[in-house]
Amino acid sequence: MLNIKFQTDSVFYASFSRIRACFLIILLIFLANLTSASAQQEETIAGPNIVVLGDSLVAGYQLPQGQGYPDKLQQALDKEEIPAKIIGAGVSGDTSSGGLSRLAWSVPDGTDAVILELGANDALRGLPPEKTEENLDTIIRQLLERDIRVLLIGMLAPPNMGEDYAAAFNPIYKRLSDKYELPLYPFFLDGVLTQPGMTLPDGIHPTEQGVDVMVKCTLQLVKALIDDMRPTP
Repeated sequence: MLNIKFQTDSVFYASFSRIRACFLIILLIFLANLTSASAQQEETIAGPNIVVLGDSLVAGYQLPQGQGYPDKLQQALDKEEIPAKIIGAGVSGDTSSGGLSRLAWSVPDGTDAVILELGANDALRGLPPEKTEENLDTIIRQLLERDIRVLLIGMLAPPNMGEDYAAAFNPIYKRLSDKYELPLYPFFLDGVLTQPGMTLPDGIHPTEQGVDVMVKCTLQLVKALIDDMRPTP
């Protein structure tokens, strides 16, 4: 009898051990799937990473901290509860050549889109428009090769550069937009230049109120860019 009872208990405990092992496996699979779903949900909520690559017009030149274009664009998106992370990469005085030279570290891996705003300093310095276009073309091409979307921000040559220079410089952005089928905001300072209270004493760089105008005028294009990056249900 004792032998029979011992064998029965052994069978019972062996069966119980197998059931417990199966339960633990199922629990681990469930927890793994739950963690994966949570991570995917968090990624969806966080939205895309968007780098604003540009010059002093997006670097918050002479403005209080948090009042530059990237910060105010982030605030506008947050107000509408649109998930996205706006990352400022503006360098005062930067040209299209400078933007190209720092492209790799200014736009790190994990970037989903770039708002490209360069060329104003090229025009102010009277640099050859064909070189500006070549640099911007290379920047765009390299970004697209990395599967990074681009919103192109245009600029116009200062009137003091003359009609010939303007005729060569001003069409650059439209040509690049057409070539690569990019969304384009034609003139970043539209509604800012020559408007009272919208620029600093230099007559070029925006005040906080000027930045508000720039954000308002570009917001729909940024929202459309974000919509295009949302995964299809």
